Amino acid sequence: MEPLPRSPGRAAWPLTCLVLLALRRCPGASAQVGQGFSLQQPQDKVSVSAGQTLNLTCSVSGVFPLGPVKWLKGWGSGNETIYEQTGSFPRVTRAVIGSDTDFSIRIRDVQPEDAGTYYCVKFQRSVDGVVVFQNGNGTEVSVRAKPTHPIVSGPDSRVEPEQSVPFNCTSGGFFPKDITVEWFKNKAPVLAPKTQIDPGRTKSSYNMSSTVTVTLEEDDVRSELVCAVRHSTLTVPLRGTYRLGKALRVPPKVHVDADPPRPIEVNKTVNFTCHVKGFYPRDVAVTWLESGVEMNVENISRLEETSQGLFDLKSLVEVNATEEKNGTVFTCQVVHDAQVPISKMITLQIAAPAKEGPSDSSFTDKENLLIYSVVGVVCTVLALLVAAILYLIHAKQSKGKSSPSARLHEPEKSSEATTQKRNSWCLLQESEPNNVTYADLNFDRERKTIRRMVEMSQQSEYACIQTNKAPATGDDNLTYADLDMVHLSKAPRRPAPRPEEASSEYASVQIPRK
Repeated sequence: MEPLPRSPGRAAWPLTCLVLLALRRCPGASAQVGQGFSLQQPQDKVSVSAGQTLNLTCSVSGVFPLGPVKWLKGWGSGNETIYEQTGSFPRVTRAVIGSDTDFSIRIRDVQPEDAGTYYCVKFQRSVDGVVVFQNGNGTEVSVRAKPTHPIVSGPDSRVEPEQSVPFNCTSGGFFPKDITVEWFKNKAPVLAPKTQIDPGRTKSSYNMSSTVTVTLEEDDVRSELVCAVRHSTLTVPLRGTYRLGKALRVPPKVHVDADPPRPIEVNKTVNFTCHVKGFYPRDVAVTWLESGVEMNVENISRLEETSQGLFDLKSLVEVNATEEKNGTVFTCQVVHDAQVPISKMITLQIAAPAKEGPSDSSFTDKENLLIYSVVGVVCTVLALLVAAILYLIHAKQSKGKSSPSARLHEPEKSSEATTQKRNSWCLLQESEPNNVTYADLNFDRERKTIRRMVEMSQQSEYACIQTNKAPATGDDNLTYADLDMVHLSKAPRRPAPRPEEASSEYASVQIPRK
């Protein structure tokens, strides 16, 4: 500050006034010092983005009293000193260092909490201390802050498919208040979110919380839930993601089968396989029980992941199907993700328990031999049946082409036995009139003491031959007769001829009509 100019004859006056001013005995000194002093703070409102540098302008002019110039945030008892000429303020510097008139400042790396009203104040020293001499109207500072990266959270524990689950998205520290939240599941919008905006730790920032309810499906293991936040400070939305597999539990489907299928032959080896399919997460434990007692099984296959992100597993146990184990219950117990065990049972069924006697191979051979025998008998019967049918067909065809005749042969007779005896043969035929039947009859001569009667039907043809005394000179006493039945006329129904009791021999042939 430049000294006041001196006037002639008044050289002692400034010194006197200074002394009186110091002693507060110089009337009007205070008014003279404050005359023409002004403090300018031209900025009314300033907006700045977080992280940038804030420039606050303040200048003074005229004659001013002794005392510092300070920058205050807020007014009243709750004000905060932002800058003064003494002290350390790492983020605040003077715009023009060492100036007595320009007290503008710069605040680096502005944060949302830096928002507020700033005052440039001129203080005056007094006997009572430092008091406010003059202050500006204040500059209202707003900090445009980007929202923090959104965080999506799900349920505290896993849930099974077909259940509805709430998910929450949070973001904070943004200014101004206006903000937009959108939800997506695998790029498909999720409707009906509930969004709430609350003030942050300071009135210059806000926090956001948005909630949406999603029904989980079995194939959501690899699905993603996205929370997209839009704000005026952002060129592109901020996205928070949540993998739905973190909230999903898909119980396994368990079944047990046997190889070979039941029933099992005695003393054979059977493989029981426990199929554990379509489960998530991969944490699973498989235990085999034999009649309720845990078995020592080590051959558990590795997990296989499906295209949907689920898992499959097979556990196999080998069992020797002895007679003592017939009817034994084997249990596959599956514990998935520390849940209640899932149990599936299978019973060992033996087809034929072992007994004393031949081995299994001998039983098998006998069974095979029996099968072959039955097949052979059936084939033989069928062949005979076919042959009989063919024979009957052939006989029928032959009979229609030939003329039947009857030939009777009498066995050799001795000369003594044939004296004064008569032999007779009778032939009965039941056939069509134009058919001739042929027969050869040889029989021994003997005395017949019992009468023989031949029944006659209405369609019978009858012929009778009686022989007289055999020739005395012939060596061959055979009687021979050829009968052509065509030349026999039908006789009316009458009783059969009655041969003589003592000397007749009788033969009769009756052929049914076809």
